[in-house]
Amino acid sequence: MRGPLGAVIGRYPSSDGNAQMGGIIRHNRKCRDIVFLVIFIAFWVGMIVNSSFGFNQGNPLRLTYGLDYKGNVCGDKHANPGLRELELKYWLNPNQVYQSGLKDSQFKLADARSICLMDCPTPSEDSLNWVCDYPEGEIRLSMDDWIDRNYDYFEFLTPEMRNSSVNLQGPCYPVIFPSVNVYWSCQFLDRPSNVSLTHWKLMGGMNIDADLIIDKSIHKSTNSRSSVLKRYMADIGKSWPVLIVCGGILPLFLAVIWLLMIRHFVAAMPWVTVVLFNILIISVTMFYYLKAGWIGNDAITPIIGDHDPYVHIYGRELNHMRAAAVLMTFVMVVSVLTSIAIIRRIIMATSVLKVAAKVIGEVQALIIFPIIPYAILAIFYMLWLSAALHLFSSGQVVQNNCNSNCCAYDLASKLVNCNRCCGYSIRYTRHIDIAIFFHLFGCYWATQFFVACSSTVIAGSVASYYWARGETSPEIPFLPVFSSMKRLARYNLGSMALGSLTVSFMESIRFILESIRRKLKVASTTPDSRIGRAVHNTSRFCLRCIEWIIKSVNRNAYIMIAITGKSFCKASAIATELIINNILRIGRVNVIGDVILFLGKLCVSLSSALFAFLMLDTHKYRSAHNKISSPLFPVLVCWGLGYVVATLFFGVVEMSIDTIILSFCQDSEEHQGTAQYAPPLLMETLNDQNEMQRLTQGPPSS
Repeated sequence: MRGPLGAVIGRYPSSDGNAQMGGIIRHNRKCRDIVFLVIFIAFWVGMIVNSSFGFNQGNPLRLTYGLDYKGNVCGDKHANPGLRELELKYWLNPNQVYQSGLKDSQFKLADARSICLMDCPTPSEDSLNWVCDYPEGEIRLSMDDWIDRNYDYFEFLTPEMRNSSVNLQGPCYPVIFPSVNVYWSCQFLDRPSNVSLTHWKLMGGMNIDADLIIDKSIHKSTNSRSSVLKRYMADIGKSWPVLIVCGGILPLFLAVIWLLMIRHFVAAMPWVTVVLFNILIISVTMFYYLKAGWIGNDAITPIIGDHDPYVHIYGRELNHMRAAAVLMTFVMVVSVLTSIAIIRRIIMATSVLKVAAKVIGEVQALIIFPIIPYAILAIFYMLWLSAALHLFSSGQVVQNNCNSNCCAYDLASKLVNCNRCCGYSIRYTRHIDIAIFFHLFGCYWATQFFVACSSTVIAGSVASYYWARGETSPEIPFLPVFSSMKRLARYNLGSMALGSLTVSFMESIRFILESIRRKLKVASTTPDSRIGRAVHNTSRFCLRCIEWIIKSVNRNAYIMIAITGKSFCKASAIATELIINNILRIGRVNVIGDVILFLGKLCVSLSSALFAFLMLDTHKYRSAHNKISSPLFPVLVCWGLGYVVATLFFGVVEMSIDTIILSFCQDSEEHQGTAQYAPPLLMETLNDQNEMQRLTQGPPSS
């Protein structure tokens, strides 16, 4: 049975009338949960090693551009030859592309001879165009001259080279099919030029297969799941200015404005938050509809640059955008209906927010404190994202082992080479998926850790305010925020590591189970019976409930850690007992306040998403070098970053309310229902008889 907390966290008159000494917040603390702090530090060492591996083995250019037949990454200025601005992968031999698309063929598109160009070649209207291999050997042209000649030096070939070229063995190859730039690969179109074919046949060229297969072969490669995932990661790297503005600067500005408005216009803020939330979620949903092509003519397209308007090529990205639009429609409908349902409760939320507003007004450093964890997380996210891009692209470029006929003329050796003519691919390191999961888990754990630290500092500052009877007591620390930070850094980092690990572990389990569910669904092994589906859905629901309960218990545990200095488990037990004993007091007052704060966080994050859509809709990200395949991932990242930033700043209000209410309930419990430490500002806010009854006695008995 735990004793009263008053003697631990404050001082109040004892039964004999003497004041118990010990200060507002007990200082004779000791370090807690050190083992988990050691584990957290060891994990960070592992993160550094894991990231170093990514920086050593990775090259983010691989996420966007393909490899040529020499194993060079297109666009790499350090390649041999230098491929600066030569970013498009082009397959020279159309018959190899056709062969790779046959159903039972052993020949792979990765082994077809390919080079890097600046733009996709087009057939001539009155003659035959050629695309020749990189100039070397007897072809004494610089790369610039080769580019200026539209990659054509057929007139300089010797009779032997011309004969080899007519047999589709290079070094020059005919341009028979038109092509368009699809995600930095020249996609052949099944529209062979009759003029070019006529000239080719007059030269005695070998037969060229013209079929829809030649179109589908490249499309299948560029539209594979791995290629789409790489492009999504590349989109995040290309849109880093958007992430900084919409994921960092904008939510910081909006969150600070929201806190200031809570401080000065608390009565209006719940109404403003609900209305603004509905406007923003509808606006973001409409942008999803625009990019999905269901409104207007602005659907995302895989084609880069100018092209024939009658050419339509679809990719997985468009399907993903449409799926996201459907999901957002459902979320929008549920959210709007829910926000309408809570209108009657907004008056209660206003009274609760007044408590936090008064606390923020007295401990004004709370408004600017979140800038500290914000700056730390900003630096961490920049380093983490850079490491993630390198980790996703890590691996070694190795030559494939193929048993196919890929003979081609070698300008250096001056003969047709049929040995080691296979293409190159990236061989990813073993267990790279584990390394990526480790990196993602580290990001989530670190985020939860810094949010926990921020929450505990705020709770300690507000507890100092409450248990010192607010502004009437001279014992409140001159700088309560910095005093709370000092206690956290000295005694409670281990508890923060344990609390954040608990949340991260539960989220990881849910992620793994969700991945298994999707694989079973793809394999058509999902339970078909009603009982099986019921068990499956119930398990998902229970897991989400457990995750929500853990997060809620953690938040209150951080408050008790800040007050008592206990270990995480002990503080959780104290907080849980206090909540159970006062569930009606806390629930009726605090739930609606949490809903308003949650809507406020969504307002900030939705604003980040909306502005991200607007920035990504500019010419810079719609064409040429910086074109992104889809705004989906950058917008989601901005949305997530905006929510994290809002959580840091809104935590000031959230933790203020929770700390005040928990302290008030504990104060009332220790003093037979009459709070002794409630400061005058709190009492003024709660002087309404109905509110006092709601806090101290729960709902009236019928």
